[in-house]
Amino acid sequence: MRRYIAYVFLFLLIAVPFVFVGILHRVVADQPTVNRAAEFMPVHIERAKHIIKKNDPRTMKPGVLRTLTLSQEEVDLAVNYLASSYARGSSRIVLQPDKVILSASFELPSNPFGRFLNISALLHGSDGFPVFDQLQIGQLPVPEWLADTLLEYALQLLSTREDYRIASDTIKKISVANGRFTVTYDWQENLSDRIRNIMLPHEEQERLKAYQERLVEHDRSASDTTEMMLIDLMAPLFRLAAERSTNGDAMAENRAAIMALAFFVNGKEFGAIVPAVRDWPQPRSRVVLLDGREDFSQHFTISAAIAANVAAPLSDAIGLYKEIDDSRGGSGFSFSDIAADLAGTRFGELAVSNKESALRVQRKVTRGIRDSDILPKVVDLPEFMPEAEFRKRFGGIGSPVYKRMMDDIERRIAALPLYR
Repeated sequence: MRRYIAYVFLFLLIAVPFVFVGILHRVVADQPTVNRAAEFMPVHIERAKHIIKKNDPRTMKPGVLRTLTLSQEEVDLAVNYLASSYARGSSRIVLQPDKVILSASFELPSNPFGRFLNISALLHGSDGFPVFDQLQIGQLPVPEWLADTLLEYALQLLSTREDYRIASDTIKKISVANGRFTVTYDWQENLSDRIRNIMLPHEEQERLKAYQERLVEHDRSASDTTEMMLIDLMAPLFRLAAERSTNGDAMAENRAAIMALAFFVNGKEFGAIVPAVRDWPQPRSRVVLLDGREDFSQHFTISAAIAANVAAPLSDAIGLYKEIDDSRGGSGFSFSDIAADLAGTRFGELAVSNKESALRVQRKVTRGIRDSDILPKVVDLPEFMPEAEFRKRFGGIGSPVYKRMMDDIERRIAALPLYR
């Protein structure tokens, strides 16, 4: 009997690794089934503004059920953006009556089996979150009982996260019909505070406070003039980031430095997002200039902050949307502002993309930079164009002449040593 058990054990010892390797070969692949960029257009930003306005927490009464309806394009864009930003992947969503078809591909770390994990799933609506009807990972169909078990396990893991708990407490029903995704939710009285705590947890608040205090310190040592240069503000903040990165997270420190810059340059206080920090010391109000212009510093820092905290495609789309909006009655469409947006986006990307890049940005800025190191020549770029003039000269967003102008701006930015 003992010999029989020993043979079985030896067989399992030899067979299990082969079975495991065989499963891996069926699960992973050399090519993705979904490969698409997370692209935002100004129309998406306009739609997002409309949704936010319609669902403004300040107008909501606790305990009253509300609905949020999204089109297939909006859901598809949001899910693909999340896959791209947080999981090195791409996804595609198709909405059918009471069904959601999901396809996704995720890039894997280097391994001998394959570069991508491809997933396809069919889900249906429920009183809470959608649940699986079918799930396939690579070439391997997952039995329904196992898919349900995996989903339950994933939800248990997520239940430890406050963002999931907020969603679970708030969302009452999700339904799919007529190509639209409808979420029924219940806005609760303390929800705003809970969301703020996720957006800016205590550790991040303490980090931001350090940069706010450095801004105040620099402000007190500066002259009484109402104008300051953006590069003169960047140096002390990134010097602090370098100091704190010795025993800390260089990317997180750079992100906080950029956030502090963006709020100060644009005349905002952190209390706008977290009321509890309104007692922080405040620097004097200043006009901050980049290449001699206040609007350039504003465009640059806002785009850098969005790129450092979210992603470049969204930052680019927001900047482009503002220019289109300006052309309809504001200051007019300006390619020079677009250049400042794109330069800020590139700076924000480099500052947080990885540790090596974050430290490099710190070294470059603390050694001293000029305006021309972060913003290329823009004096020859068309600006202040009303919508009619913009369309007459450039044919609108996406036209060949417009693309040539954007390509030229991208080349100018890419030529700057800091951004190489």
